Amino acid sequence: MRTRIKICCMGSVEEARLAVAAGADAVGLVAEMPSGPGPIADALIAEIAASVPPPVTPFLLTQREDPEHILAHVRKTGVTTVQLVRHVDAAVHRALKAALPWLKIVQVVHVEDDRALALARLYAETADALLLDSGRPSLDVAELGGTGRVHDWEVSRRIVEAVDRPVFLAGGLTPANAAEAIARVRAFGLDLCSGVRTDGKLDPAKLAAFMAAVSEV
Repeated sequence: MRTRIKICCMGSVEEARLAVAAGADAVGLVAEMPSGPGPIADALIAEIAASVPPPVTPFLLTQREDPEHILAHVRKTGVTTVQLVRHVDAAVHRALKAALPWLKIVQVVHVEDDRALALARLYAETADALLLDSGRPSLDVAELGGTGRVHDWEVSRRIVEAVDRPVFLAGGLTPANAAEAIARVRAFGLDLCSGVRTDGKLDPAKLAAFMAAVSEV
């Protein structure tokens, strides 16, 4: 099965076009966050989302936890896929689906230890897909993504084997470790931000190298 690629932290319409031209299956649009790279204004998120051609999917990354606030964010930005970066109650997923049945929910699971496996199993009952990242939501200033840090891929592999939902792997991915990530975790897709950037900007050479590394597997 072909590994899907999501390039995150889009900063402009031009960056999204570069990612699409390189073969990305999805692009990530980061809204306001407590920390990490790539947050942009909701107006720019809406502009980029509207510019992305099918079948490439724009993901809204939101830290909001209340269903009504998440729904307002989705409607404001015009997306059909929302990535929830905080560990919310699964009831939030059900509320979102009840209000917008067409909305695709991608739930982030921050893999800090083995407890992530039970959490992933729970979320797999209500989310459309999972995304395994290396954040630390329990810190005083929560890390909710964009850490550039690899987590324990053995736990991630166990999650992929345990759930019946597509699973994206994120956290510290680069052209140098893409092949190993695919072989060890066997995730549905890979998601990355800093691994294809230089000084915060999407780097065409790094992006091409990453896509080449994936295609060779």
